[in-house]
Amino acid sequence: MKRLNYRVVLLALALIFGIVFSIPSLTQSEQGRKITLGLDLQGGLHMLLGIKSNVAIDSKIKSIAATVKYLFDDEEIIFDDLQVNDDQRITFELLDKDDFLRAKTLLSKEIEGITLEVKDGYFTLFMTEEERIRTQKNAISQAIDTIRNRLNAFGLAEPTVAKQGQDNILVEVPGVKTQSDKDRLKKLIERAAHLQLLAVDEDRIARVATMSEEEAKSYGDVILPDVYTGEKYLLRAIPVLDGSMLTDAKVGFDEQNQPVINFTLNGQGAKIFGDFTGKYVGKRMAVVLDDKVYSAPVINERIGGGRVQISGNFEFSEAQDLAIALRSGALLAPVTIESERFIGPSLGAESIKASSLALLLGFILVVVFMVFYYGFAGVIANIALIGNLFLILAVMSLAGATLTLPGMAGIVLTVGMAVDANVIINERIRELLYQGRSIAKSIEEGYNNAFTAIFDANVTTLIAAIVLVVYGTGAIKGFAITMGIGILASMLTAIVGTHGLYEYLLPKMDKKRLKFWFGIQVEGGK
Repeated sequence: MKRLNYRVVLLALALIFGIVFSIPSLTQSEQGRKITLGLDLQGGLHMLLGIKSNVAIDSKIKSIAATVKYLFDDEEIIFDDLQVNDDQRITFELLDKDDFLRAKTLLSKEIEGITLEVKDGYFTLFMTEEERIRTQKNAISQAIDTIRNRLNAFGLAEPTVAKQGQDNILVEVPGVKTQSDKDRLKKLIERAAHLQLLAVDEDRIARVATMSEEEAKSYGDVILPDVYTGEKYLLRAIPVLDGSMLTDAKVGFDEQNQPVINFTLNGQGAKIFGDFTGKYVGKRMAVVLDDKVYSAPVINERIGGGRVQISGNFEFSEAQDLAIALRSGALLAPVTIESERFIGPSLGAESIKASSLALLLGFILVVVFMVFYYGFAGVIANIALIGNLFLILAVMSLAGATLTLPGMAGIVLTVGMAVDANVIINERIRELLYQGRSIAKSIEEGYNNAFTAIFDANVTTLIAAIVLVVYGTGAIKGFAITMGIGILASMLTAIVGTHGLYEYLLPKMDKKRLKFWFGIQVEGGK
């Protein structure tokens, strides 16, 4: 028991940990956490999306108009005829000339990226060219983040969402196997989830059935259909507030036990909503999602707290997806599916078979070489190598990581690095034995001499892996994760674990049997 040092104990614990937590992934049992296979291994959905970034400018203009209305109402600045024109300009008239300076100061302070023109009491606002370019670029990056958040909230394992080219987005979702799952995901990705609360134009709504879009626009209105009945509503084009002020959305149930969506507004949104409902008691306000009216209830009293409900004939899964889309944020610009491929699991099975064969063959060749060339020292190195593999699988299983073909390449590379560490150690020990040092002295100094080279190589590789994890996506990230885990595992098994095994076996080692222990023959020695 005196020879049972802490290094051996650590290696034994690492082996037990690795084997226990690798079993669910290796056996694919229902119990325990397992490694998720990536798109290239288990199949799934591959899509290339296009984005209409110009639409983001229209949305931004409407948002600016809503801000203007809120600011002027809050500051009691009297204005009239606030409209968003076809040329993406906001126009309105101030009725009190004494408010001109205050209005200009307020707009310049609160709204960025606009140019303001004043002529004969009429104000014109339009976005600067720099702001238009920035808005278009933001639409793409925001779409990537929003789609990724939606897929993550949907419960999918490490979907790939990345920019491709100037205005395209690559989406890869592993594990999608049925047409119904595919259709549901496509709907979730494409949905703009643009939420607006719009006031009903009570003065003119009676004529909405015969009114044209152009006439409605001349009044500063818009005609939108009911999502279920198709009934037309005449609504004020400038929203009371929009989804940018939403902080949460959850599925609930109404009195009839039908699914509804309850969403919560931030502080500014709650104030705007409370002020509007207090001012327009007895009138209607429409809840509009993606240019369709879901409800248009009559305001019976002021509603504080910033809580609003969307009701409708929802299926529970539809309500869940809609809540996910609302929580993840609206797309500033609509996306279109330009191409899609449904990759079947058969490709994944072939990939797994080929990759596993390559990994197994490489592993066997390494094991045989180490034993043949280094004798029992090679056996010790192989024990560390096996422990290293089990540790990688165990950590990835517990983390719920996704394994891709590049990730398998990272494991193969890690195997090579772990063997390389043992090769360096064994060669240092051999050099000292050739110089006539004792076995104990050769082992101790061999590890001391090899440690610096191994540590420096592993740390520099680990830094590269961390950079790839932070800035990489998809396959690159998977490769870096497996490589990083493998490096840390090899530091434990190849340096600490094997050293402990040598110390444990040292009393049994005899210089007359160096061929057996280290694969060399040395005459004499001390």
